[in-house]
Amino acid sequence: MKCRITGDDLKDIFLDLGHAPPSNSLLSHGDLHLPEMTYPLVCHVHPENFYVQVDEFHKAADIFNEGYVYLSSMSTSMVEHARQYVDHITGRLGLGPDSRVMEIASNDGYLLQFFKERNIPCIGVEPSKGAAEFAIQKGIETITEFFNEAFARKFVSERHSLNLILGNNVLAHVPDLDSFLRGVQAGLAPDGVATFEFPHILNLIQKTQFDTVYHEHFSYFSLYSIRDIAARYGLTLFDVEKVATHGGSLRIYLARTDSGPEIMPNVSSVIAEEDSAGLLKLETYTGFQARVDSLKYSMLETLIRLKREGARVAAYGAAAKGSTTFNYCGIRRDLVEFVCDRAPSKVNKFLPGCHIPIVPEDHLRAEKPDYIIIIPWNIRDEISQQLSYAREWGAKFITLVPEVEIF
Repeated sequence: MKCRITGDDLKDIFLDLGHAPPSNSLLSHGDLHLPEMTYPLVCHVHPENFYVQVDEFHKAADIFNEGYVYLSSMSTSMVEHARQYVDHITGRLGLGPDSRVMEIASNDGYLLQFFKERNIPCIGVEPSKGAAEFAIQKGIETITEFFNEAFARKFVSERHSLNLILGNNVLAHVPDLDSFLRGVQAGLAPDGVATFEFPHILNLIQKTQFDTVYHEHFSYFSLYSIRDIAARYGLTLFDVEKVATHGGSLRIYLARTDSGPEIMPNVSSVIAEEDSAGLLKLETYTGFQARVDSLKYSMLETLIRLKREGARVAAYGAAAKGSTTFNYCGIRRDLVEFVCDRAPSKVNKFLPGCHIPIVPEDHLRAEKPDYIIIIPWNIRDEISQQLSYAREWGAKFITLVPEVEIF
């Protein structure tokens, strides 16, 4: 495998989760009797800049298509995070009616709606037509294409450059970082700023968050690695903030290098933290597999014990995390009977690979399982509060990451 950025051959493995189906490729009942495609789910690490990547076995255009089912508005905590971001960035950059904002991977408009409320001109770029349609219904202009250099140059030549380009949880989904980052540089106004949020690989390693690895995520970044990558494309990483989403993320600030941005102390501070945690040493990455395997054994031991005791176990939240975990651990319906989800687009389908059925929340009330696995552990407080009624029949909750916990 070759590094997307440097072209170097990559030999060091960060994590090998075997073969797995694309995590968000939910199945209909008719699909269950058909052959199912699986792809290697293996992460390699560059020995010098420590950029971690998954090969693009499953093409991005096949993942983020009309049937893509993830809608950000389904999570109240993500919508609130978006509102807080818009409040923050509007004040920091002094955005107003004369500003121009573009969100890459704008999904269903869950974030841009707050710019629209402020009368700040904004536009979304969202390749999934299904998600984009929800944004358009909210009155948010949305272009259903992939963002890249050609798109950015065409947009600027026909319309205008941008004061703010943002992308929350999009960098990891980009297989062609070269064209993407060239597009960011080309799309920014001379004094424009780009912000991107992504899960910090420091947390992935320290908290054994292996379930955030799936085919949609082509890249996993430290601040050290993304600073090095951005610099290759005329972009200076001049500030960084820690945010709580997705188990601990970074929000980075990029500006065109030719604008001479002042680099904030936060940058060196976070990189020093990464250094202290071993992120600038190859053995930190190559030693991760053993910890993931140990967590897998704990998951299986717990679920098998509960089933031997006669307990009924279900799950909540048909997130990609669940597909990664269940398929890597070999968890099927004999251990987890069903998974509930609020999204109508997921209900009456099945998780890929493990074929666990996805049912509406009413099913949970009717079946009254003894244990409920919260798959999106990053919003466990939100979900456990939402499902607090389950305690009326004595149900307990389980999270599997960063360790197995019953509460």
